[in-house]
Amino acid sequence: MLAEAQGVWRSEESGWLLQITPDDIIRWQETPAACYPTRQDGPTMMGQIEYRYFTPQADGTARFEYLPADGHAVFTRISALPETCREETDTGPEAVFDVFTSVFRRHYAFFDQRGVDWEKNVATARTSLSPEMSEADLLDLLASLLEPLQDSHTKLVASLEGETRRIQSGLGTTLPRARDEIGEGPWLIGLLDNLMPYLDEGAVHTGNERFIRGTINDHIGYIQIFTMGGFTTGHEPGTPEWAEAEVAALHALFDEALAGFDGTDALILDLSNNRGGYDAITRAIASRFTDSPFTAYTVRTEWDGAPQAVYTINPYQDGPRYTKPVYVIISDVTVSGGEITAMMLRQLPQIRTAGQTSRGAFSTPLAKPLPNGWYLELSNEIFADADGNVFEGKGISPDIDLPLFGTHDLVGSHLTSLKQLVACIEDGTC
Repeated sequence: MLAEAQGVWRSEESGWLLQITPDDIIRWQETPAACYPTRQDGPTMMGQIEYRYFTPQADGTARFEYLPADGHAVFTRISALPETCREETDTGPEAVFDVFTSVFRRHYAFFDQRGVDWEKNVATARTSLSPEMSEADLLDLLASLLEPLQDSHTKLVASLEGETRRIQSGLGTTLPRARDEIGEGPWLIGLLDNLMPYLDEGAVHTGNERFIRGTINDHIGYIQIFTMGGFTTGHEPGTPEWAEAEVAALHALFDEALAGFDGTDALILDLSNNRGGYDAITRAIASRFTDSPFTAYTVRTEWDGAPQAVYTINPYQDGPRYTKPVYVIISDVTVSGGEITAMMLRQLPQIRTAGQTSRGAFSTPLAKPLPNGWYLELSNEIFADADGNVFEGKGISPDIDLPLFGTHDLVGSHLTSLKQLVACIEDGTC
């Protein structure tokens, strides 16, 4: 462990304390209700990855990052752990409830955007709280507070009597319907079985089955990306080697795709089933569609605060770029990194969006494990485009409406909508 990093550090934006010794890093959750240590073994990647990079700043703060140049967590050195961290951790129902509700009060950024009166709901829930209540009843009570948010980046994972329960809402209309009516696997297979024969001969499903490239009617390029990452195997997710390999694989996929699009008049970038992923991938994608640098987006944690990060996209220099007309397909399945990509690209003059309004969940989840071992994530980051527009809670509305996934036919509607978009591209009406 670096000697200059050792000590105690505080992040106000995340409510984290880092206690760094020569042998270990202990993360403490500093909440308005309690301070307690937590393990880095949560059920999602956000609860597992530990900082690897330390950069001191001139003002006495330091930047801690999971991956090189891909974070904005700024910590301030403090002399010692606060006294509240020395108290015995209470794991009873009332203490867990107080921590849970105070964490949201301090860090959740979107009550107004999602139309939720948090204090009113907490007061109502508190009338059902008792020190004797069971874990199952406590979990149901906390779930009742999460459900009105309808935020798919906010979740609670708990183990009860050996079974794992995951509380998460806000998944849109399409995905829950597909899971209930068809099954997610059969639904995805049906979409591919329709799509691949429609594309011109030579279309391929590649990139560890995360990437499709081909052409339509010999003059429209087509790319579909299912996740922002996962293109490679053989590296531990979250490591620098993984990050480097993923970005390199993405650019290799675009090199192959764009090399075949020289004779095309337009390109369709289909993000209608994109589930998000690694933000650096989203920026790498954007770099393939511009010839000039542009401000992509900002990230902050306070509505009246300055951004912790401002991201600029520079044109990719080591391979082809595409600056002819581009149509980005989105839907209520499009979420997180998929939405960040659409938000960036829609700022470019040659790009239009088509489909349905996207999910409206941009924030990287903030991991806040509770004192009883349950695992909580919530949305605390405010993503905005270069003009300051924030789409959290409402999603990105398309320029061109398509009936994508919005009909009785969940499988066939994707191809029907794609054909509709192709027709309007070819006749010049979109």
